[in-house]
Amino acid sequence: MPIRPEHRFFYPIDWRELSMAIRFGRAQGRCEGCGRPHRQMVYHLGDGRWWDAEAGRWRDGWGRRIRLKAGAVDVLGRARRTHVVLAAAHRDYDTANNADANLAAFCQRCHMIHDRPEHQRRRWRTLFQRKAMGDLFGGPYA
Repeated sequence: MPIRPEHRFFYPIDWRELSMAIRFGRAQGRCEGCGRPHRQMVYHLGDGRWWDAEAGRWRDGWGRRIRLKAGAVDVLGRARRTHVVLAAAHRDYDTANNADANLAAFCQRCHMIHDRPEHQRRRWRTLFQRKAMGDLFGGPYA
């Protein structure tokens, strides 16, 4: 994932090399959350289940093998494709903590699930700041 220019200051100067070491050295080009392979087109059902072409099996959102009931649902009619891209994520959301144990290689889906609490906190803070500015200056809550 690209780093916003205003946040670039918080990352170390060798972030690109550190990220590559985590994504391709330790994780071997696979998501550490669900096991999806980097730079591959993956068929998925939208609820976390995806087709692992190498193993020839369906997997759930955590990478465990699952079986789909035969004839239950038209699976191939519901399947969508997505291009998987790995990114290095901070487990504790602290960009200054670059210890190996704090970094993880996540695909887009796992990264968004992992960052959901932080995104909710930031949304709440932005809304709170807007309301405070409206109260302070008597303006509308835009």
